[in-house]
Amino acid sequence: MQFKKILTLAAIAVSGIMISSCSRQVTRINTTGTVDVSGNWNNTDSRMVAQEMTQSVLGAKWLSTHLEAKAGKKPVVVVGLVQNKSHEHIDAETFVKDVEQAFVQSERVRLVQGGKKREELRAEKADQQDNASISTMKKFGLENGADYILQGSINSIVDSHKRKKVVYYQVNLELTDIQTNEVVWIGDKKIAKYVKN
Repeated sequence: MQFKKILTLAAIAVSGIMISSCSRQVTRINTTGTVDVSGNWNNTDSRMVAQEMTQSVLGAKWLSTHLEAKAGKKPVVVVGLVQNKSHEHIDAETFVKDVEQAFVQSERVRLVQGGKKREELRAEKADQQDNASISTMKKFGLENGADYILQGSINSIVDSHKRKKVVYYQVNLELTDIQTNEVVWIGDKKIAKYVKN
């Protein structure tokens, strides 16, 4: 009987030690810091690429040409589809949001909604036609039409051997004049990561 009690207590102690040694620890970190745990595309890559490419597109000749032709009127830009063609799951929307935020903060272009958000806005306007007072109802046909659309892709190449790999990312963006279909700017940003397990 005594032996069973000692054995039970020993089993409880060992399992307690095992549980406490395997417990997960979570630490809050700065979202603007660089932490690369897996070697995959991460928030640092998204933010860095968006900032550099936005600076590049806003520093290109198309902007001064537009301002001259339109008597200083800022161009209206919509950010279209950025496709993930890489080998891993990348939520391109976080990258798109970083680009849109950089555009708005620059105050050099005007940004309009595109895609599903534009559809949601139009649905809200349609609902207001029946349910809002005439004085507060928003009318159709008064949206700012975009002059340019920014589109692109996120691509990757993986070179691996045994426990080593190099992951190469390339983000390509193009800015197109919607009226003429003329591509007025093309840019790319490359990132290479060496991962050793």
